[in-house]
Amino acid sequence: MDYAIAVIDIGMTNKKVAVYDEHLLQIDAAYKEFAPVLLNDPETGQEMKVHDLQSMESWFTEQLRTYAEKYPIRAISVTTHGATFVCVDRNGAVCAPCIFYTYDPGKQFQDDFYARCGSKEELQRRTFTPPFSAMLNLAKGIRFLQVRFHEAFSRTAVILGFPQYWGFRLTGRTAYETTYEACHTYLWDMNGNTWSSVVDRLGIRSKMPRNFNPTCGVLGTLTPETAAKLGLNTSVIVTTGIHDSNASLLPYLAENTTEDFILNSTGTWCVCMHPKEQAEFDEEDIGKIVFFNRSAVDKPVKTAVFPGGMEIDTYVKLYQRECGTDGFPASDSDAAQSLITERNVFIVPEVVPGSGQFPESKPGIFENGRFYPLEAIQKGVSVPEILSDRKRFFAALDLSLIIQTETALRRTGLKKGISVFIEGGFRRNRLYTLLLSALLKENEIYLTNMKEATAAGCAMTALMALTGKTHTELAPLLTIEKESVPKTDISGLAEYKAVWIEHTQE
Repeated sequence: MDYAIAVIDIGMTNKKVAVYDEHLLQIDAAYKEFAPVLLNDPETGQEMKVHDLQSMESWFTEQLRTYAEKYPIRAISVTTHGATFVCVDRNGAVCAPCIFYTYDPGKQFQDDFYARCGSKEELQRRTFTPPFSAMLNLAKGIRFLQVRFHEAFSRTAVILGFPQYWGFRLTGRTAYETTYEACHTYLWDMNGNTWSSVVDRLGIRSKMPRNFNPTCGVLGTLTPETAAKLGLNTSVIVTTGIHDSNASLLPYLAENTTEDFILNSTGTWCVCMHPKEQAEFDEEDIGKIVFFNRSAVDKPVKTAVFPGGMEIDTYVKLYQRECGTDGFPASDSDAAQSLITERNVFIVPEVVPGSGQFPESKPGIFENGRFYPLEAIQKGVSVPEILSDRKRFFAALDLSLIIQTETALRRTGLKKGISVFIEGGFRRNRLYTLLLSALLKENEIYLTNMKEATAAGCAMTALMALTGKTHTELAPLLTIEKESVPKTDISGLAEYKAVWIEHTQE
């Protein structure tokens, strides 16, 4: 091995440090979960989660030091989940809490934000960003600190995107790049290729990083202090950092230079990404959870998301509680066909209100004409029978997920003949993939063997920075095998979908 690349991959649940060789092969990895720090909202007293940055940094340092003893690391690259930022003061210290984007400050806060920054429709047209709930729009998190942690926020010298914060900790340098700033933040003018009007309406232009750096470029090298802590040389480069969804997309962009495709990247969030040449909205997109972000090679990507993994986790926990088991429910096509034929059980979103493709839907289960709200099920007030039926329950959940997926795919521009690649955890759910293929009769659906695409894409950015090669020049190092999902005839699926959609509007 001539050299190695270290990747810090920060998901909402799992944090990972991985090592890749010069051929983009993962040769080592360590994983850890971190419990959130709990604070109270100064205005409402409501408990909220805060990222434990100190514990994360200690663990990252420990892992990198361990790997430095085993591998010739020459580059470090960071990828993180979205909608997260860190406020840093003039001394380089964190000066305000790094709050989970899932915290919802309430309707009055949301109304005040749009009164100050512009209407939801205006902002979606100008920033290509939809109105997410909670603080999934990063600009809302900034406003939240301005208002409810005013003293702490007033000490802020620079507001850093989450990947760039970790780059700053490694190099002492600050910068911004577009995969993070342009990902449903309200902060980026997509076609103007600059900060949006929201930056000025929040009065934070002086606090934004002044230096732009390409996603696949070098942010800097390790500071002497950091190099000593990690047991590495000060010549080790650190890249600018990349948003996780765009990291997972990068290997597919390298391999598919001419084919029109949509990547369905599945996990806690299911993210459907359709690379485009131009960022253009249809008027019917306005008000929908559809947006554009920027790829690692600075091209627009039409995107639609929903919290599919959160939906699964929420309902599986309820199933396990009701059945007194830690086992994961299983299903088969016969169970799905019976539900489709009978059309009397429907699991509807959204467990994170206003976050997916059916933002007006109230989460819960319709069974035999009765609605069981999710909150009532969680409290044990009323529980539908389907929750104790292993195969039918999970089939109903898969049916809900494939309808949400199809809706997201169509909103990114799915048309006849466009291929869909499924990567991430859902590719192992055979019923989900078979049902989706049956629903999309005019499109080829492929399962990919790309393991940990986010970390691999992040490693690519470092290899590009080290070698000066383009992403397409690295394509020979990638081996993304694609397994075609067969087309099966599942009768009544369209009719089931129509009734399901009616229930989301009740």
